[in-house]
This record gives sequence, structure tokens and C-alpha cells, in this order.
Amino acid sequence: MTGHGHNATHHTHEPQEPQAASGYLASVDPRLRVAAAVLLAVVLALAQGFPALLLGLAGGGLAVAFSGLGAAAALRRLLPLNAVLLLMWLVLPWSTPGEPLVAFGPLGIAREGLRLAAVVTLKANAIVLWLMTLVGTMEVSVLGHALSHFRVPQKLAHMLLFTVRYLDVLQQEYLRLRAAMKVRGFRPRLNRHTYRSLGYLAGMLLVRSFDRSERIAAAMKCRGFSGQFWLLDHFALSRRDAPFALVAALLLAALIACEIARLL
Repeated sequence: MTGHGHNATHHTHEPQEPQAASGYLASVDPRLRVAAAVLLAVVLALAQGFPALLLGLAGGGLAVAFSGLGAAAALRRLLPLNAVLLLMWLVLPWSTPGEPLVAFGPLGIAREGLRLAAVVTLKANAIVLWLMTLVGTMEVSVLGHALSHFRVPQKLAHMLLFTVRYLDVLQQEYLRLRAAMKVRGFRPRLNRHTYRSLGYLAGMLLVRSFDRSERIAAAMKCRGFSGQFWLLDHFALSRRDAPFALVAALLLAALIACEIARLL
């Protein structure tokens, strides 16, 4: 996606782009990848049976191999999610009412709680794997371009692009402010002075962010920006997209069939 305001802040640090897909998925039309990611995430979020969730998780693991992301990188990204899910495993089995498998006085580990924790864990990991491989390996500009083809509101697409574009800029501004505080002898402690200083830090970051946004908006208007990013190129479906579309459709059908079989 190309816009007149792209060079408004050429002096700033470039944001960290997500690791781009280097395998077969890199050649797939981004519109198909976004559509497949959304549909798979919705179906897996609604699924409650283990066959469908295990199939979705296995498919997500296979997608990692075709994305060029690498198993080690995928596991590192899943680590924070599973750290949070571990806390859930410590709570749900004890707090969910149902048939107790093991009792410790008035407390017991319920079968329903264990099943619920397992369902949530499989569901979360499967959804994140698919989003990671299909959308997470896509450049932000390409994602914004793909969203525009789905008639996503322009303001929402602009917010996504600008947020990712300037997150690194805000981080650099924060690091400069923290460095200035350290040079002046600031050392964080549990006292009122520390809380007040951190409040000043947050306030200065907001003020400087607002000032920078006004400068960027003025620079973009000087370059003729009128609220729309004009697309200089467009996606086109090719024969290479057919296998991906077929596999995604078959996987969606299999997930739905597993859920229907569970309900019958």
C-alpha cells in the first residue's frame, strides 16, 4: 500500500516488520490467506470437540512448515500464550462444578474442569498458530492492502497501518526519556517520588506523541494526502492459489463435519 505520507518521517527508526513468509505461503494471494485465517479462527473458536480441535492444531503445525517461519520461532511465540494458559490449568479444575476425580477435603479436581481447560488450551494454540502463519508472516502494508479489498473501513485500516508504523518510534522516544531520567540520577523505588516521576514520563510521552502526530499530519497534507491511500498495484489470483484454497476448504469442511458428528 502506497500513500503520499509515507516519507513524512524518513528520519525516524523503521518499525520491526513481522517475519515474512518464505515458503509456499509467500506466493499465496494475501486475500485468500486473510479469508482462510478468519474462517478457521471462527470455526475453531466455536468448536468444542477434541477431534476438531486436534485436527485444527495439527493443521496449524503443518502450516508452520509451509510458511518458512520455523518450528523454533513458532514455539517461542506460543510460549507467552501457554504461560497464561498454565495459570488457567491451576484454577479451572478446582473452580468448575462437576464430577470430582480427586478430592482434597472440600476441594476437588472436576472432570469438567479438566476438559474445559484442555479445550481452551487446544483452541487457543490452534487459532494462534493459524493467525501466526497466515497473517503474522504478512507485511503490514500487504495486510492493509488485503483489508481494503474486503471493504474494511478506511479509518480502521489507517489506524492499523499507523499504529504498527509508529510503535517503534514511540518506543525509541520512551527509551530516550528513560535515559534522560537515569542521567539525572533517577532510580525507581517504591515511593511517591517514583510514582510521580513515572507519571511525568507517561505524560511527556503522550505530549510528544501528540506533537509528533500533528507534524506528521501536516507533512502528509502538504504532500496532498486527503484521507485515502491510493493503491498502485492490485492482487491477482493465480494457479498457485488453487491448492491452498482447496486445502483450506477441505480443512474447514472436515472441522465442521467433526463438530456435526459430535452433536449427532
